[in-house]
Amino acid sequence: MERFKALAGAERGNEFLRAQAARVPFTFAIACGGEAVTVTASGTGIAVAPGKSDAAAFTLSAARETWDRFAQPVPPVGYQALVGMVRLGHLYLEGDVIEFGRRLLFLEQLFERARGADSSGPAKSGPEARGPAREPVIEPVMGRYLRLDFQGRPHRIYFEEVGPADGIPLVCLHTAGSDGRQFRAVLNDPAVTARFRVIAFDLPWHGKSSPPPGFEREVYRLTTDLYVDTVMAFCRALRLERPVVMGCSIGGRAVLHLSLRHGDYFRAAIGLQSAMHADPGADTRMRDLGVLHRPDVHGQEASAGTVACLTAPVSPRAEKWETLWHYLQGGPGIFMGDLHYYFAEGDLRNGLLDGLDTRRCPLHLLTGEYDISATPELTAELARTVKATSFQVMKGMGHFPMSENPAQFRTYLLPVLERVAAA
Repeated sequence: MERFKALAGAERGNEFLRAQAARVPFTFAIACGGEAVTVTASGTGIAVAPGKSDAAAFTLSAARETWDRFAQPVPPVGYQALVGMVRLGHLYLEGDVIEFGRRLLFLEQLFERARGADSSGPAKSGPEARGPAREPVIEPVMGRYLRLDFQGRPHRIYFEEVGPADGIPLVCLHTAGSDGRQFRAVLNDPAVTARFRVIAFDLPWHGKSSPPPGFEREVYRLTTDLYVDTVMAFCRALRLERPVVMGCSIGGRAVLHLSLRHGDYFRAAIGLQSAMHADPGADTRMRDLGVLHRPDVHGQEASAGTVACLTAPVSPRAEKWETLWHYLQGGPGIFMGDLHYYFAEGDLRNGLLDGLDTRRCPLHLLTGEYDISATPELTAELARTVKATSFQVMKGMGHFPMSENPAQFRTYLLPVLERVAAA
């Protein structure tokens, strides 16, 4: 248990940890074999004591081999975060699951110390924190609002676009609980926008798109029909001819439904983190207990903490945290509503994929090796089932390739776009 002594004083130089510890003090335990330590976070800082205290709200228990893998500078797949290890059954959570859910982001940052260093670095302010001053830059991306009706309701949808008006339309679909900002790097890549008209829109209820009138009387829940109808209404309202559709996570599932129902309309589909279904994991208690949307938990912090385990440990820190920031800004209950489609209603283990013709609508699949939800194995199964046009595992990448590591992602995306444009 020696490594966990490093958690003591972890708030020094990290204002987030200091503020969280002081705001609502709490105590938890860490167990390994027959040993345990108790960690207390309070206004006086973070302290570690031997043994398990009766005051511990929950205990995190794992074998020594599991903690050893977690502590590696670049941990193996499935050991990159606490929530991921719980999800895969490597780490057992005993006690108050709700209290654990309240503290996800705090715990993930705190346990970075178990890797031998605080990768957040010392807190800085002033010019030295920002580096050399740069000239202001106005990006070429243009944002607009589209008003349209579909499924009998009026909607106001926000979208951003860049590229030649006569370029090949490339419609980008974001992940559950997030918005179109995830594609900021693709929108700003001249190698893409020289030939493609890149368009990223926020689904209704997400980002800068409004929910439809009357939303205050309902509970948001994404379905296959709603998702497909939204995308098709958007594309037709912009009069897009033979667009390419690229989606990630729930968007990666949606491109399959779009290919099934409207394959003749699309030039090609690109699935990022696509699978017929999502792996629910060994421990579903946080989702089953509604931790992502309940009045006694900060749902957006819980959402960001839940998906942090899906990023790769080698993703640039700034890009990873901007990806999580989008989750921190999500509307209440929206991530949960999207997961209804992802885990239940949009499950494609129902024989429908027998009708997906990749000769009619070519399907290219790209999946990050560190994704423990739509895993490379699940995407490989999908690729075999539908005879995908191409499939690659993206090394050193997680569930959000376009936003968590855009520089690495483009090395995989550009060859696919070249094939699409040449077809």
